[in-house]
Amino acid sequence: MILMHPRQRRSGPITLALVCLGVVACKSAPPAPVTAITVPVAVVGRADLANDLTVTAEFTPYQSVDVMAKVAGFVKAINVDIGDHVQAGQVLATLDVPELQDETAKTRAALLAAAANIATAKSNIAHAQAGANMAHLSYTRIAGVAKSEPGLVPRQEIDLAQARDLEAAAALASAQSGLQAAEQGDAQAIAERDRASAMLRYATIRAPFAGVVTHRYANTGSMIQAGTASQTQAMPLVQLAEDRTLRLLLPVPVTAVAGIHAGQPVDIVVNSLGTTLKGTVTRFAEDVQMATRTMTTEVDVPNKDGKLLPGMYAEVHLHLADRPNALSAPLDAVDGLGSASQHVDIVRDGHVHIVAVTTGLQTPDRVEILSGLREGDQLVVGRRTGLAEDQAVDPRIAAYDAPAKK
Repeated sequence: MILMHPRQRRSGPITLALVCLGVVACKSAPPAPVTAITVPVAVVGRADLANDLTVTAEFTPYQSVDVMAKVAGFVKAINVDIGDHVQAGQVLATLDVPELQDETAKTRAALLAAAANIATAKSNIAHAQAGANMAHLSYTRIAGVAKSEPGLVPRQEIDLAQARDLEAAAALASAQSGLQAAEQGDAQAIAERDRASAMLRYATIRAPFAGVVTHRYANTGSMIQAGTASQTQAMPLVQLAEDRTLRLLLPVPVTAVAGIHAGQPVDIVVNSLGTTLKGTVTRFAEDVQMATRTMTTEVDVPNKDGKLLPGMYAEVHLHLADRPNALSAPLDAVDGLGSASQHVDIVRDGHVHIVAVTTGLQTPDRVEILSGLREGDQLVVGRRTGLAEDQAVDPRIAAYDAPAKK
């Protein structure tokens, strides 16, 4: 048996009572208040959205060509120089080609000879035709007498008349063959003459289109080789470029290729001239270059006054898409932008709720909201680390949130 000190016995009930009072006090005390986190929010609103792309582009001639010679020869005269504007068909240079001149003279002589042969052949045909007619008539008469009065004409005379008839017919056929040969010779001479004349015409070099001479390679007396596939070292006479219309080459990034179409409006800023031009997309390659991941797109720019020069650069603003009065939100309010699971943190009644959304057109600072939100909703923007579903927050409107309408 354990004996307790009288003070210990008196203090036991007191201690127990104090413990019970503490338990009651703990059960009846109110819970500590939850502190709401202050978060910046942006309001979902309507704005005129436009997706524009700015690229640097270079002007090039609408077409440019090194003008070559079809035949080899010496430059007899060159009529243009760098910077000269020429019209289509204008004579740029003439060549001296002695071989073609000799060949042309020979074809003329051949034509005269062919004409003489044709005349001779026709005369031979006329003579042979007369002989054939006479021989045939004589044979017909003798044969007729022999038939009507048998035995009156000796058989030898009949055979001789028949032989002369056949011989005259053969002579006529030979004369006709001679005419055909003469005509074939004449046709060949004509073909040679036409070929020589055509080659001689190539000695006159003409402009294939209207443009400006951008380079001159040859001078009077220069030896020019024929610009054919076999003459890989042939030297051109001049370089000609069409500059009344220029091509503006745009390297469009692969991310914007889907938004390119013919007739698309563009703004062209030529900083070197301090001018802005309007244009439209004329054509595009429909092929992305693997080295640069860009697609070549062209805009035809009229240049009637000649102020634009090939090689100049310009800033081109492409208008890819427009969404007037679109429901939109700041870009940094959407998590997973561009993925299959896009969502936002929306504040309702002082608590955070995670809501899935569908987005559309994106601009540098805003994104179109297609579904999941309505106008006036408040979205948490900026860093949202630590926020959870139904968490209490104190929303504060972000200063930058101001949907702009054009």
